[in-house]
Amino acid sequence: MWIYEKKDWPNFIWDDKALASLLAEARYQQGRLLGKMEALGFPIRQEASLNILTTDVVTSSAIEGEKLDTDEVRSSIARRLGIPLQNDKPVGRDVEGIVEMMLDATQNFDQALTAERLFDWHAALFPTGRSGMHRITVGAWRPAEAGPMQVVSGPIGRETVHYEAPEASKLDAEMTKILSWFETDLKLDPVLKAGIAHLWFVTIHPFEDGNGRIARAIADMALARADGTSSRFYSMSRQIEQERKVYYIQLERQQKGSVDITFWLSWFLNCFSRAVVNAEDTLSSVLFKAELWNRINPDPVNERQRLIINRMLDNFKGPMTSSKYAKCAKCSSDTALRDMRELVERHILIQNPGGGRSTSYRLITAEELE
Repeated sequence: MWIYEKKDWPNFIWDDKALASLLAEARYQQGRLLGKMEALGFPIRQEASLNILTTDVVTSSAIEGEKLDTDEVRSSIARRLGIPLQNDKPVGRDVEGIVEMMLDATQNFDQALTAERLFDWHAALFPTGRSGMHRITVGAWRPAEAGPMQVVSGPIGRETVHYEAPEASKLDAEMTKILSWFETDLKLDPVLKAGIAHLWFVTIHPFEDGNGRIARAIADMALARADGTSSRFYSMSRQIEQERKVYYIQLERQQKGSVDITFWLSWFLNCFSRAVVNAEDTLSSVLFKAELWNRINPDPVNERQRLIINRMLDNFKGPMTSSKYAKCAKCSSDTALRDMRELVERHILIQNPGGGRSTSYRLITAEELE
């Protein structure tokens, strides 16, 4: 029997005592990160959120085996949020669709989740009405003629069925229940709600394709409600992608189990805490930029130097030389050399080994800043 065939479905239960310390730790890590980000200026927070949203979109697709171009995703998100980019890139329809869905879930988190909204998300994911080479029903629950919706692995003829979703005739009733619960159960902690909603939605599997990505968008929507902000500073999708094998094991175990979802929620809370803690790795370049400018700003550099420092912070290719400096800052070589020597004296630039015409410089690292 699958979980939805149990008589108590979908009246989930869990052990509050077993989850209390995990939820407290998750909320502590969440508050710590949000507090740290709140102390930064708006441009830094905006850049951090752009980085995380980009990571979220790319990794959510990677979990399903779909590789998206990171620069395309970043360009799409930046344009939709009105964030200027130096290297804007043309964006394909596949990228635009998932970006549109993820931004609607996280930026408009306070709006009700409805069947119509889910249909819009699904249509955005599959703008051609196809999944790969196969035509699918888009913007509606999967029809009966699509056949059983199964999660399988293994070679053809010797497949292992890990899960089979409820039949199509039950989808209207099943989705009415979850959508009503998502909007009306206001006493439940939003982080727990994110974990339950994720499990519940992928168990129903209401669409022919895209269920995993939409489930993660729903969870992100609940987590945005938990954060109380549309800015994203951690990525559950990135953490799930890193723990993909365990993620699928936990899903299969619960979908073959009872409506007691304590073990699933334990894993979800731990995964959430790891996502928040590991966010600092994803945001390291943004946080370093903030720390560096905090050191510089009490004794401001000139506009040319500010321009060059920002260029070097934004993944500038190769070391900085006087000729590159002069070209980027539109100044003479003498002015460029004088500016760079000032930055070396202030321990912002470090001269690389070598001299003469091969003299070059790099930016101070986060470790050297401490």
